Amino acid sequence: MPPTLRYGVLLGLGVAAWTFVMGLTGWYKHPILLSLFWLVIPFQIGLLLWALRKTAPDAGYGRQLWNGVSISLLGSMIIYAASILFTTVVFPKYFQELEALGRQLMAQQGFSAEKIEAAVKAQAPMQTPRASAMAGAIGTVVTGFLTSVIAAVWLRKK
Repeated sequence: MPPTLRYGVLLGLGVAAWTFVMGLTGWYKHPILLSLFWLVIPFQIGLLLWALRKTAPDAGYGRQLWNGVSISLLGSMIIYAASILFTTVVFPKYFQELEALGRQLMAQQGFSAEKIEAAVKAQAPMQTPRASAMAGAIGTVVTGFLTSVIAAVWLRKK
């Protein structure tokens, strides 16, 4: 299996697995543990660095940049599909539970009822399965691009 395919699948399945761990443990409903989801970013960066080290002997800067972006693009497709599955089939009340948690946290911080409603209304367009999945996919590609731009300087055929 070509390295970009192998690492792209590993990235997508790794992030999907972590998403389901967050769901099955209920951590996404906890105000502090919810932030553990963001561990997917260092996971992606680490995986890309590992992959680009493996492909470095055969690739110059441009090829390494392409390798990192390709891995991220493939991973983002898996992440998108897993996110849709997560929020529509496995945890269909996910967005309602996040909204309730957000309301609770804002109330604890002393927000007025009007400010809470305004914040919930402002977040509503992103609180759909497709919008959330697309945000995850785009974030994966952007993170992959930025990581690859920097890493390819050092991890390339010289």
